Amino acid sequence: MKPAFSGADQPSGALIDACVHCGFCLPSCPTYVLWQEEMDSPRGRVYLMKAGLDARAEMTPTFVSHFDKCLGCMACVTACPSGVQYGPLIEKTRAQIERHYERPLGERLFRSILFALLPYPARLRIAMAPLVIFGPLLRALAGVLPRRIRSLIAVAPQPTLASLTTRAPEHTPAVGASRMKVAVLTGCVQRLAFAGVNQATINVLAAEGCTVEAPAAQGCCGALALHAGNIDQARALARHNIEVFERANVDRIAVNAAGCGSSMKEYGELFHDDPAWADRARAFTAKVRDISEVLTEVGEPRAKRHPIKARVVYHDACHLAHAQGVRSQPRALLAAIPGIELLSPAESEICCGSAGIYNLVQPEPAAQLGERKARNIAALEPDMIATGNPGCTLQIAAAGRRLGYSWKIVHPIELIDRSIKGTRERGD
Repeated sequence: MKPAFSGADQPSGALIDACVHCGFCLPSCPTYVLWQEEMDSPRGRVYLMKAGLDARAEMTPTFVSHFDKCLGCMACVTACPSGVQYGPLIEKTRAQIERHYERPLGERLFRSILFALLPYPARLRIAMAPLVIFGPLLRALAGVLPRRIRSLIAVAPQPTLASLTTRAPEHTPAVGASRMKVAVLTGCVQRLAFAGVNQATINVLAAEGCTVEAPAAQGCCGALALHAGNIDQARALARHNIEVFERANVDRIAVNAAGCGSSMKEYGELFHDDPAWADRARAFTAKVRDISEVLTEVGEPRAKRHPIKARVVYHDACHLAHAQGVRSQPRALLAAIPGIELLSPAESEICCGSAGIYNLVQPEPAAQLGERKARNIAALEPDMIATGNPGCTLQIAAAGRRLGYSWKIVHPIELIDRSIKGTRERGD
């Protein structure tokens, strides 16, 4: 039998053996919740990893499919009493799959297009430009389009000319005496479809006494590539950003996209066996924070918060809550805005189905999870939804549209910015 795994970047046997097969992870795993199949649970996938490592399993389509169905949401990490580090295990397993498994031609082509576009903002800007005019028409025609194109159109953002052409200012001085020098990751989809989130991030940091840098030379953080197993591409993108942010010489690197922050906090692990980059990666990672963490660390608020009267559902992005352990900070910042009634939906620990490119390559279970999340949110009758990840924003919006809901979905930092400015916001 040909071993499933070989060469560099194999999942760690020691990490696999930390799993005691207790099953505490099962109720939190989205695919197990959907299908009740052992091999589509974290425990089952860890068993398959062990079999692959011990040459008891080959890399067959069935073997691969169980890992392809995993969202990588890390809810199992939160649930696990043994502290199993599932993140490195699934990333290394997917790296092995991408190196040694030949996918069907159509799937290879689709994935190649995604990874030739999504991590490169200049290319993505060109690809997104037609959506400015034709986005609504493409959604109307989605039913007659091929399955993969249909899944792409369903969750595609609706960019504007302004969002595609706006550039974040490279330098913004602090209001008053500077308390901290902070660089902002502007992202890929974030900078093109949600430029307002980046501007709100800069506005709030400056208002709270931070000198803000947004280096123009920065690129993709590598999150999508890393989580999908394209580990060599992820490392190349990470090296570029490490060099760019080193030159900025800042105290903190603020991230307003959960998936990006999660990956950037993993750079130390990504380069742990690379002598040329290990120390630089660890130094970089030590500065990375979610924007809510930076605002918590910087000290007592300087800028007055004006009232915003709204019922707001806070949706936990998986790579913020589970992968980074950031739960209380965004809630505390939102609760500090007068007039906000903060709500939490049922099954808040269950992924919405976005999960990087998951909703593009596994559209059916992603749609099921999205609609499950949308119904839980709708039960609370909110004025708006706040979440710290662009993928979640697009996924929940798409699920809401299918079920007939029209929600305003914002980043928490946008509400904080509006509160500081005194902008009225009622979610309508």
